[in-house]
Formats: sequence, structure tokens, C-alpha cells
Amino acid sequence: MALWRKKDPNPDKGWYYNTKTGEVEHLEVSRAIDRLGPYPDEATARRALEIARQRTEEADRADREWGNRDSDG
Repeated sequence: MALWRKKDPNPDKGWYYNTKTGEVEHLEVSRAIDRLGPYPDEATARRALEIARQRTEEADRADREWGNRDSDG
């Protein structure tokens, strides 16, 4: 076990994607700053970067639409 991981007596049941290592983690997890999640299952956690990219694109689009609304009137 790596030093940055801990054994939690009440582990979170979610799955995480570690942005530092590129690994999916479950039960024993790294520092919060290095991970995305929780996700409901391993397959979804493996798609974490894709999901984050899609959410960012949607938020950017919503911001542009909101900004355009102000310039219309």
C-alpha cells in the first residue's frame, strides 16, 4: 500500500479516479485533492475525465448563453 493511502474503518462505498496516478480507487483512497468522484461504479470512475470534460463544456455553453442574454437587452 502506498504511503498516501489510508485504511479507513468506515470506507466510502464510492469509486474514485485518481488524477495523479490515472488509477481507479475503491475503499482505500488517496488524498481528496488528487481524485474525482465518488462515482457509483468502477466503469463510471474510469470515464471520470470524459465526464468532467463534458460537464465543463456544458457549463461553458450555459455561461455563453447567459452572457448573450445580457447583451440582447
